[in-house]
Amino acid sequence: MDRSSASNPSEKRIAVVTGGNKGIGLEVCRQLASKGVLVVLTARDEKRGTKAAQALHASGLSDVVYHKLDVADPSDAARLADFIRNKFGKLDILINNAGVIGATAEIDTRAPLQDVLVGKNPAERLQWLLQHSTETYEEAEECLKINYFGTKYVTTALLPLLQASSDGRVVNVSSNYGLLRYFSGEGLKQELNNIENLTVERLDEMSRLFLNDYKNGQLKSHGWPADAEYLAYKVSKALINGYTRMMAKDFPELRINSVHPGYCMTDINYDTGELTAAEGAGSIVRVALMPAGGPTGVFFYQNEVAPAV
Repeated sequence: MDRSSASNPSEKRIAVVTGGNKGIGLEVCRQLASKGVLVVLTARDEKRGTKAAQALHASGLSDVVYHKLDVADPSDAARLADFIRNKFGKLDILINNAGVIGATAEIDTRAPLQDVLVGKNPAERLQWLLQHSTETYEEAEECLKINYFGTKYVTTALLPLLQASSDGRVVNVSSNYGLLRYFSGEGLKQELNNIENLTVERLDEMSRLFLNDYKNGQLKSHGWPADAEYLAYKVSKALINGYTRMMAKDFPELRINSVHPGYCMTDINYDTGELTAAEGAGSIVRVALMPAGGPTGVFFYQNEVAPAV
């Protein structure tokens, strides 16, 4: 593990970025480090994470530290918390970026993908990708485990360190697919939007209920997203939005928000997006570095505050 850092780290803001070895996560690390933040770049693959940190060092960004983290493993999150506590004593910024789409695209790789997509606008590219994607129960289960539970495990482990900061921030990378309009039942929509009564235990239970209904073919009858693709992804991001708003209510001394970075070109969507990873990361970093006393419990659609419904 590379533990190099600049002198006087206590004078710098300390940030953790999950899923920081590629795509939007790597660009978030790059942009935070370029703004004088000491970044703990995390990834579950040690070889890829170390390589990403070394690449940032080679570009002149020395204040990047790699630490192994599988967000779906609570013991990994605990080890990360111990490392930060012992080395820095606090954490100022947590970016929960790690995630999966919960589906597989069946694509003929004999033809260059960009040749297939030439002339298509972003909406057409997305539609093309959806038409070539399939989703299994096992993928849905993994999606909830990483996207929702992973966000919760990491946030819970690092919460005392964020509270030790004079201005702790949490940014949960979400999606417009997590908006409640995708749910078919008003009951679930209202419950997820009723932040005063929402609890972590209920969010956990919703995750289990969704997977049970997915397995038994009862999604539509019980009010879940059911008529399109990426069903588990939509539910996972809706749960993240609910978790964000609930945590902001329970911990008002912190700034806790979720961000839809836009439809970005990353390997999760075979580079079919309309924005670059750097542009998507820019929205996340702007929210993470907002002036003190800024909004909390808010869903940002890129750079604008937007309703989560």
